[in-house]
Amino acid sequence: MDTPQKVLDKLADLPRQPGVYFHKDATGQIIYVGKAAVLNNRVRQYFQKSRTRDPKTEALVRDIADLDWMVVDSEIEALFLEAEMIRRYMPRYNILLRDDKSMSYIRVDYDSTYPTVSTTRRPLDDGARYFGPYSSTLSIRQALKLLRRVFPYATRQLAGQKRATLQYHLGLDPGLEEGHTTLEAYRGNLRKLMAVIEGKRKTIETELERDMQKAAKQQDFELAAKLRNQLFSLRKLNQQVIFSDKEFMDISKDHALNELVELLGLEKFPKRIEGYDISHMQGTDVVASMVVFTNGVSDKSEYRKFKTKINHNNDFYNMNETLKRRLSEKNIKAWGKPNLVLIDGGKGQLDAATNARDEQGFATIPFVGLAKREEQIVIQKGQSNVELNHEVLHRLNGFMTETNDFILLNLPHTTNVIKLLQRIRDESHRFAVSYHSTLKQKRQTLSLLEEIPGIGPLTKKKLLRSFGSLKGVMEASEADIANLIGKAKARIVCQYMHDKAKPAP
Repeated sequence: MDTPQKVLDKLADLPRQPGVYFHKDATGQIIYVGKAAVLNNRVRQYFQKSRTRDPKTEALVRDIADLDWMVVDSEIEALFLEAEMIRRYMPRYNILLRDDKSMSYIRVDYDSTYPTVSTTRRPLDDGARYFGPYSSTLSIRQALKLLRRVFPYATRQLAGQKRATLQYHLGLDPGLEEGHTTLEAYRGNLRKLMAVIEGKRKTIETELERDMQKAAKQQDFELAAKLRNQLFSLRKLNQQVIFSDKEFMDISKDHALNELVELLGLEKFPKRIEGYDISHMQGTDVVASMVVFTNGVSDKSEYRKFKTKINHNNDFYNMNETLKRRLSEKNIKAWGKPNLVLIDGGKGQLDAATNARDEQGFATIPFVGLAKREEQIVIQKGQSNVELNHEVLHRLNGFMTETNDFILLNLPHTTNVIKLLQRIRDESHRFAVSYHSTLKQKRQTLSLLEEIPGIGPLTKKKLLRSFGSLKGVMEASEADIANLIGKAKARIVCQYMHDKAKPAP
């Protein structure tokens, strides 16, 4: 089969830099996302007639009618950007070519008293922080191996380990066992590691350089040298080979953002998109989430959560309160202004949000909604601050319906713009539900401890501080509890927990 002329023309322009590439079919739909150390070499391999390919790859090549790419600074950034683009577009050949292997995640047990970093194929709701999924386990392990030289971390805690491991003497482990670093300093190191994983390498380089100069001025030359070595090592990552050809960015190359700008008539690319959702259980533990996508990519360090001041079974009220707080003078100064806001919900939620925005004096910020049932883009006439492009709507095979106050856009779920908005909406929903579940569990834990006769608030705090959770208290021995609160109270607590653990008759 001959290569389409459009593809041949683009092959001639491929850069010799790391990046992410997109294969598209005749309809313009992205059917495969891949990464490359050298885009020119990797993408050309698909069209070399002499290469032997498996049937699935052969089918992919037959469907390629167009291609595009995004250039990044390093292979590590290409690896992380590829994962974000696969999550967004869910290309069918990325699934077919996996050979039914599970995707990999990076797990950072940040809040533990002995934080570790590892990879896993099965993320759990265990309080750890997960990054991914990534299609190549080998590539992610190679990337972590290089990052560990810059930001040392522990991979596991050995039972009874009291001395620093060999990994510490090789400069790969923080050495918590012998107090070579504090838990606070170690977590600070992990924050930098997670920022690099999220694509903020340049920000961390700037931070390291600033801290190095500050340490030098204060004549803390040992710390300055350590920061200098971290900075140089981080910069050298650009020269490392993370993945071979066998296997931050130009925002104008992002297909979904292009469609979004054209469809809504936005003045410029929305560098910062914020998504909002509300979660509660019949008006209790009411929370709201704010997720941030910078240049179209999930920016987890910018996520924020809100607990409403009043538990109210009214999502319109809750959304209004959340946006008022978000657009307060204090938070605008701390977080800046969004370029576009996406509300998870329909007409009522969007109306409540735009009213809050206008009351705070930011009527020019574009606000739209995404209604769950039909995945309709909701635009409020005269309030959303967007200019619908009917020509683009028609080109995307979409149509609109109108009421007196709203426009509802119906687009095929395969369009890039819908996939982007769904990704933001789903992430805001996940973040809100996660926070709600945490508060609910915490309330139930406190409630159970408060039921124990003779156990006051100070004793309750001691138990939770020492054992971490209700589960930790229930699993603790009576002797351990007695060492903390005395034998008499320990006997009461253990008897109560024992009775609670009994199955109902």
